[in-house]
Amino acid sequence: MGLSSARTRLLRVTGAGAAASILWAGCGGGTPLDELLPSFRSELTRLAQDAKQRPDGAVIGVDGWHFHGPELANVGAPPRRPDAATRTVLDVKAQLDSVGVELLLVPIPSKSIIFPEKVASELEIPIPVPRFDPELQAVYETLRAAGVEVLDLTRRFIRERFHPEGPLFCRTDRHWSGTGCTEAASAIGEWVRDRAWFDELTTEEFGAAWYSTTIEGDLATTDTSEREELRLRGIVRSTTEGPVSPAPDRASPIILLGDRHSLVFHSGVGIEVRGAGLPEQLAFELGAAVDLVAEADDLGTARGRQRLSDRAGTEEGFWASKRLVIWCFASSSLANDQGWTPTRLVPEA
Repeated sequence: MGLSSARTRLLRVTGAGAAASILWAGCGGGTPLDELLPSFRSELTRLAQDAKQRPDGAVIGVDGWHFHGPELANVGAPPRRPDAATRTVLDVKAQLDSVGVELLLVPIPSKSIIFPEKVASELEIPIPVPRFDPELQAVYETLRAAGVEVLDLTRRFIRERFHPEGPLFCRTDRHWSGTGCTEAASAIGEWVRDRAWFDELTTEEFGAAWYSTTIEGDLATTDTSEREELRLRGIVRSTTEGPVSPAPDRASPIILLGDRHSLVFHSGVGIEVRGAGLPEQLAFELGAAVDLVAEADDLGTARGRQRLSDRAGTEEGFWASKRLVIWCFASSSLANDQGWTPTRLVPEA
């Protein structure tokens, strides 16, 4: 066709069940992001308002994809300075620094950021998909400049969003999918294995096998109530009684501090599946089970931090045996005004 490879394709979805047609933008990289953002955010805000009229709060998107109205409202809202969140993250880091424990911040990107073309047929989305979260990127850079290790999964998730074992988010549920969970664990594992102290850990081999299951997603509506098929990677360890899923280890030097993303496929939260969640995937990637402190809380993992505080205050010498806190939560939490009250994690001397 003689078209320059520098040109960017635009994907226009012509209908929920129709094939997509490919349009080409002009040279020089296509439409600038600052021209795409206003219409993207405006459409998400409109859809979020419409979702308030539905009892399930769901937005039915393209090709059977469903989105959570409050998430779309968050992504579509005018950017706000997350000062409370930033202060709390820096406070957590300072406390952990005081006891020689590292912090790895792992914000989980929103479903609509990874699959923006699935939100509405009216949207034109460039392919490759750009990042529609410039303000969050700025927050991450601010935290990095202050010494916080931030593992931003967004580019990796966009690159791998159509994983061979399935998309990285459930189509009819607000949670990430089994493949999203494994991609996050793989990225975290790469970072952790690079730490100087990692070779000191006692490790073991875990078995892993992909399998299929079906779920009824929490965004499935009465008019689209079909069950969704998912691929999950089950993790097991060998015991004298046969293979079992690795349970979290309270004695582990690595703490996974999280929200619902750390519980889905692990504890049955949201989806009645166990043994294939982030704690199990991290055990497989690291060769060692992690200590889990998590609550199904969207507000800055406030309740999770309180649970960690309670343990640190009642278990003598708690921090002496710890090396790392992996703080994993929905990136949308950073835009919340609530849930970011500082918590005393290290008991005062």
